[in-house]
Amino acid sequence: MNKILLSSGVAIWLLAGSAQAIEGGFEAGKNYTTINVGMGTTTPGLSLSGNWMRSDHDGSLSGVGVGYNFQVGSVFLSPGVKAMYISPEDSKDGYAVALGASAQMPLANMLGVYGEYYYAPDALSSRIDNYQEASAGLSFTPISMVNLRVGYRYLALDGKDGRKDNLLADGPYIGGSLRF
Repeated sequence: MNKILLSSGVAIWLLAGSAQAIEGGFEAGKNYTTINVGMGTTTPGLSLSGNWMRSDHDGSLSGVGVGYNFQVGSVFLSPGVKAMYISPEDSKDGYAVALGASAQMPLANMLGVYGEYYYAPDALSSRIDNYQEASAGLSFTPISMVNLRVGYRYLALDGKDGRKDNLLADGPYIGGSLRF
């Protein structure tokens, strides 16, 4: 499954075109860390993203996502889909295909707000009843290459067939990214 996700992500990335900006970032919360990569995530059109998250207590996940970005006034909207390989601490490994969207809106010259929500029901996942991911916060962009964030993240896996629920993230975090 990991090979399929990786090869699909690479193929989509190559199709997205070479003029897209590349971004890499890191986020840290009380009991979790996340590494993110992306291409085209800050420009209108097709975008590709990837992430790896590790919870200190409830396992890890990795995945790729594809979306389409467009701007409505000053709001930047990005509906998309994420395919994730999930490895809970006290349950069997599985996958989830989550649908969702993110939004960004500038408040001032270097300050903005953002939010995102993704959900995968039982029909789009294995060995979990559902997957939910939500985050929101403030972003600070002192120069176009640097983005700093502070926010709140919630990521939960509801167990299926008597399996344990897993809460990978539930709390504030800080993070940063570089864009090229």
